[in-house]
Amino acid sequence: MLVVDDDPTVAEVVTGYLARAGHHVDRAADGPQGLALARAHRPDLLVLDLMLPGIDGLEILRRLRASADGADLPVVLLTAKGDETDRILGLELGADDYVTKPFSPRELVLRVQSVLRRSRAGAAVRPAGGRVVSGDLTLDPQARRVHRGGRELLLTVREFDLLAFLLRHPRTVFSRQELMERVWGWEFGDLSTVTVHVRRLREKVEDDPAAPTLITTVWGVGYRYDPTADLPAPATDVLAPGADATNGPA
Repeated sequence: MLVVDDDPTVAEVVTGYLARAGHHVDRAADGPQGLALARAHRPDLLVLDLMLPGIDGLEILRRLRASADGADLPVVLLTAKGDETDRILGLELGADDYVTKPFSPRELVLRVQSVLRRSRAGAAVRPAGGRVVSGDLTLDPQARRVHRGGRELLLTVREFDLLAFLLRHPRTVFSRQELMERVWGWEFGDLSTVTVHVRRLREKVEDDPAAPTLITTVWGVGYRYDPTADLPAPATDVLAPGADATNGPA
């Protein structure tokens, strides 16, 4: 496990509590050192402060998620109380959870253990099976690649898993809690994570993300994948017996 925080007091407390919980913990005091250690040692989990010298936490997260050795690394962010924008951006970049400063070290340990459990459970629910084609979307679960209209889409690990699940369950509504459990194997967590990943996925698969037609919102319930391109065109020039083109059914 790796803790990256430039505040020596915070780093020492966090490291001590995690060590007493049975984890082997390394520490880094700045962004470049933290990024280098994360890449070199591939820890089980990264506790990452956002405000760091050299390279900030969001940039570290962005670089890790863009690399093969950091795409699946569980990450818990340490954020300041008023940094809501940074917390949302962290979730968009693929953070698994966040703890707001000042925080209880015991709460942090519980969050870390929860993320580790979710990460291990999620490994058992990775998409499998053959290639899925829906309209101009083609998803290959073995190669973990998605193409739309012949152009490859660059998806994060969680975006890919979410799209694979939705493609295999068209026209079915799922709540955010159900998506957390069935897509990533998380029994509990911040439901806004699902909202963020849906929004990011829409930006990559929808013609107009502001007016989505594929991944639609069912208000008060959740989300549904509507493969409109797969549906037959309506027979607008054929009337049912007894119907009138102007007034409808007789």
